Amino acid sequence: MTDASHYTNHLSSETSPYLLQHATNPVHWYPWGPEALDKARRDNKPILLSIGYSACHWCHVMAHESFEDPATAAVMNELFVNIKVDREERPDLDKIYQTAHSLLTRRSGGWPLTMFLTPEEQIPFFGGTYFPDQPRHGLPAFSELCRNIDSFFREHRDELEKQNRSLIGFMSGMNRAGAEGDTTLSPMPLDIARQQLEQQFDATHGGFGGAPKFPHPTSLERLLRHWAATRGEGEADRRALHMALFSLERMALGGMYDQIGGGFCRYSVDERWMIPHFEKMLYDNGPLLSLYSEAYLASANPLYQRIVEETAGWVMREMQSPDGGYYSSLDADSEGEEGKFYVWTQSELQQLLDSDQYAVAAAHYGFDRPANFEGHWNPHVFVGIDSLAERFERSPQDIEALLRGARERLFSAREQRPRPGRDEKILVSWNALMIKGMAQAARVFAQPSYLHSAQRALAFIRTAMWNEGRLLATSKDGRTHLNAYLDDYVFLIDAILELLQVRWNSDDLAFAVQLAEVTLGHFSDPDGGFFFTADDHENLIQRPKPLSDDALPAGNAIAAKVFGRLGHLLGETRYLDAAEKTLQAAWQPLQQSPYGHTGLLLALEETLYPVETIIVRGDQDLGLWQSAASREYAPRRMVFAIPDHTPDLPGLLAERRPAADGGGVAYLCTGTSCQRPITSLETFTARLASTTD
Repeated sequence: MTDASHYTNHLSSETSPYLLQHATNPVHWYPWGPEALDKARRDNKPILLSIGYSACHWCHVMAHESFEDPATAAVMNELFVNIKVDREERPDLDKIYQTAHSLLTRRSGGWPLTMFLTPEEQIPFFGGTYFPDQPRHGLPAFSELCRNIDSFFREHRDELEKQNRSLIGFMSGMNRAGAEGDTTLSPMPLDIARQQLEQQFDATHGGFGGAPKFPHPTSLERLLRHWAATRGEGEADRRALHMALFSLERMALGGMYDQIGGGFCRYSVDERWMIPHFEKMLYDNGPLLSLYSEAYLASANPLYQRIVEETAGWVMREMQSPDGGYYSSLDADSEGEEGKFYVWTQSELQQLLDSDQYAVAAAHYGFDRPANFEGHWNPHVFVGIDSLAERFERSPQDIEALLRGARERLFSAREQRPRPGRDEKILVSWNALMIKGMAQAARVFAQPSYLHSAQRALAFIRTAMWNEGRLLATSKDGRTHLNAYLDDYVFLIDAILELLQVRWNSDDLAFAVQLAEVTLGHFSDPDGGFFFTADDHENLIQRPKPLSDDALPAGNAIAAKVFGRLGHLLGETRYLDAAEKTLQAAWQPLQQSPYGHTGLLLALEETLYPVETIIVRGDQDLGLWQSAASREYAPRRMVFAIPDHTPDLPGLLAERRPAADGGGVAYLCTGTSCQRPITSLETFTARLASTTD
């Protein structure tokens, strides 16, 4: 490691924990900004752009091997202007240069992302991901690569200029074409995606494809929704339901899920969900909270309830700041080793557990099998409760009690270990995903603590990250900065719509409308859809317009969904038009690759088959009416219970008046078609049952 008293670079005043990790490197790192970009132009030096994040294992490896090495740093400092970027704070830069990487190398990217840019226009001319300090795995030593890149840049300027113009021309045209003529949306991509998902489905272990295996929440949600839609048509696609629920079960029982402390790691390095990449990301766990809550409604499987309880517990215990916002991530590494916080030796297990606990836990979690992670054991469920009960001749209740006691002891012991690093910056978009997850869990399981947690996070965003009518993207240690992106706005609208279905708050609805108006005013593409950055954002080499899903659902997918939902709730045709124009603009890629656009397919479904919007008014029995409408899995249904005394409701809501006799009343609308108000709870319940059978 470098001596912090000897080296200090230009990252020392940043808020990002990832950038601060590099503030004492001997590399003369700059943050992305005018100072670095001007210096590159002035010195006519290429830019070495390194993009990563604090929980990234290989980012740490490359930092230790190269960026902390004075000899390598000297080469970098001599030849380049070196810029370090936290991809979580600057997803705009990450999207642009990941795209460029894939075009230049014909390979998918990742982190750390290492790109070399021209000094004048920041156009990338060479790139890769991790490079070692010494030649291995077919890769050159990083210092050697740097010298070769500099020589190529100096000696082949004409060739590079031609390549640059071609690259910029291609990138400028990406995602820009709107719908051709009068595009008619159809359900065809929904059916094709269903077939593609089955082709990719792993029937043995669940999930899609082989190793490494990611959760893909929007794909699993697509399958659940497909089953729900076919159930309503009288021919339920039980295979689609099986693929979704089996995948969720195997994920929940695997080692990618933290069996001791709750919460999911980012992905599994093997096809069996056994060994994770141990980092825990907020953006994974929020959507998975939503998905397991929905799966519980679809199946009543108590496993899913336990996963929600444990994951929400982990979030509130370890990931929520005292001020209310949710932190971003936990590192994969602790004490310099990946996974060390989470894995066990048999001697530790035998010392911590009594003989009965150990016998049952060893069979359940595989502690009696060969070590599965570098001579240690990462818990993975191999044997179920009923099989254990039969093997040990005990009741399932006894087995569960023994396992619960074992988990409590292991958790207590693990809490004494040095903890993985925690990235404590607060991002609006990731917070919105968790607010939505907590809100859905609160609604499904009637758990006030989840609601309270979500409300605290939203209050933090409104207080600390909403400034002069615009969102700021990131906050840490009292400093909030960087213009927010499309994801920040539309994910937050989505979260607020979920919160409103747990408890009504007119101020939150007004905030959602403000967010929607900013999105329309500053992110809209006249050809349909939305750009990732606002119209007053920094001028970069590309203005991305994300349509396909990656680790997160595409911003345009959530925009189309929330504008459709908000439009139906308020009767606002501008919002409905924005949703449809987004889908029309995305229609060509949707037809070409439905499987890669499952987020957009959710919005397509709700445009073709509009959501059922239920407004319940009342006071004393309001909770009964709300509960009756929320106990079934009905993904195309929104339910808002609004107390009678609520004043000044906007738009269409103003027409949803309380019952004259002070009792409950429900207004049921599908799209723009509404039924007569229902004033009998019994009639209301029967009507709902008829729509989900």
